[in-house]
Amino acid sequence: MVRKYLVNARELLEMSHEHVAKAAEISRQYYGMIENGTRTPAVPLAKKIGQILKIDWTLFFEHQRNDSLLNSSKASSA
Repeated sequence: MVRKYLVNARELLEMSHEHVAKAAEISRQYYGMIENGTRTPAVPLAKKIGQILKIDWTLFFEHQRNDSLLNSSKASSA
């Protein structure tokens, strides 16, 4: 699950993985995992990346909120 919003924001700012990683003070590999969706950053790091890429940091957690809503909806209809 590639986080297209990260790719788009990074490309719009003409930044490489290395640029974002250095600004966020993390490894390029770890940033790549975040962008590819295999890792979700902790809130402080999500905020930092959001600030660097000029995006809403809560986007990192949208899928979790949607999954919770879906699961609670299934439970109430059972």
